[in-house]
Parts: sequence; C-alpha cells; structure tokens
Amino acid sequence: MNPLNRISLSGLRAIEAVARLGSLSAAARELGVTPGALSQRISRTEAQLGRPVFDRSGAGLKLNELGQDMAARLSRGLAELSAAAMLADPAQDDLLNVSVAPLFASRWLIWRLPGFTETRPDIRVRLEPVSQMVTPGVGGVDIGLRVGRGEWPGLRAEKLLDQRVMPVCAPALAKHIHEPADLLRLPILRENEFLAGWQDWLTPHGIDPDGIPDGPTFADGGLCLDAAISGQGIFMAWETLASDALARGQITAPLSGRAATGNSYWFVTATEARRKPAITHFRNWLRAELNATARDWPA
Repeated sequence: MNPLNRISLSGLRAIEAVARLGSLSAAARELGVTPGALSQRISRTEAQLGRPVFDRSGAGLKLNELGQDMAARLSRGLAELSAAAMLADPAQDDLLNVSVAPLFASRWLIWRLPGFTETRPDIRVRLEPVSQMVTPGVGGVDIGLRVGRGEWPGLRAEKLLDQRVMPVCAPALAKHIHEPADLLRLPILRENEFLAGWQDWLTPHGIDPDGIPDGPTFADGGLCLDAAISGQGIFMAWETLASDALARGQITAPLSGRAATGNSYWFVTATEARRKPAITHFRNWLRAELNATARDWPA
C-alpha cells in the first residue's frame, strides 16, 4: 500500500515548514494556523509515521536524524506539487519565469525585452539571473536559457542559435592588426584563464594556440568586454555579448571570420504535456532576435 494513503498531507506540510523556517511559530504564521494546532498536526503525523521526526525540549522542536532525511525530500516534493497546481491557475498563463545567466541577461536580453513587451503586452516576463541554471518545471521556472550542447536528460531542449566568436578590440588598437598573427603581439584578455574560444578561432587560421601571450585576467566575460572597450587588449567575444558595443562603435572586429565553439544557445523547458502558449511566443521572438544579432555581425 502506498504510505501516502495513511499519512496526512497537511501534516507533511507542517513538518516541512518547521524544518525550513526553524521554528513552530514561523511555520504556523506561514500556514495560517496557531502554533498549538500546528504542534498537534505534527504529533498526529508522527503517529501515522510510527516514528518521531522531531526531538522535543524546552528550547522547542529539533529535527532528529529521520527528520533531517525527510525534510529535504519533502521540500522538493512539495515544490513539485505547488508547480503542478500552478499549471491549472489561469493567472499564471501570462507570466513567464525565465532562468538565465546574469551576463546574457544584462548584456543582451534586457535591452531587447521591451520589444517583446511591445508586441505581446499580454505576456509578463520575469527574469531570474542565476549562475547555476534552475531546472525548468521546478520552483515555478518555465524556461531556462542555456549555452551548451543540448544534453539535459528529462528536459526539452530547442536550439536557438549556434554560438560563434570573433576577436574584438577598441578602434585605437585595431590599427595595429592586419593579419591573425598580429593578435599574438598584443595583450590577450582572459576570462578566468579560459582560452577555448581563442583556440576555436586561431586553429582554422593556421596559428598555434600555444603561442597565446599573457594578458589581463577577469572574473567574467562582461569585465573582459569592458576591458576591451577601454583599450586594454583583445577579447574573443561571443556574438551576443559584444553585439551592442560593436553597433555603438565602442569596439571593432579588426579581422574577418567567425568561429563556431561547438556550443549553442538553447531554449530549455520541462517535458510536461501542457505548455503555456506564452512559452511558444517567447521562443519564437527570442530566436528571431538572436538571428538578427548574428546577421548584424561583421562577416
């Protein structure tokens, strides 16, 4: 027999809330009951389980070993239940929660989002910038925008655009660059010592990537781009990251040719049967915007 048939869901919610919030009173406020009623609910659920999940003392409730093991699973499970219930809420059909890398959000997406709002004022978009992508379908997230090879088991991954790179620099520095070999005579801007993009571009041009000179190192690509704008060196930039600075003339691409990195931009969603119409509208708009960015880049 399924153990859930004999255990109160409200009691499991009570256990999870106390475990997460750290006190009976805080959990009671969240659930809209009195601390006494919540304590009785937990006691009844422990009786149904046949074992206590809290140690009790004058200081209050403290999770025992069983309670600690249960708490994390209950949080994940209740989050899934909440997400499932939200699917039936008409008020959520026009709201898209988008998990996206902070750099992509701040340097490219945020500047184009008003265009989507103008064409679809009925759809609200909430960006959730995170370095580690949240799994779509969990915690209310509808869409994950990711860079990679599309290998995320259990999720639907739709390719938007292949990722390509090109060396860029300030216009004043570009006058020293006439052929690919000239790049190696100038400071190379590194993102956390990451040089894969350089290898992707130099190798097809017949240049040994091992000859890349030292240069300033920064914590993320946004700082590398700012350093390139200020004339500190050459940056091997993603199309999306550098597109607006190129359009404004803050940087230039001194040499022709873009190199594929083997990665792509992906539109990642859960595989549930029901899909908000707003998700499809946003995907189509995003793909068109990315393609427009790629077309505007120097050949």
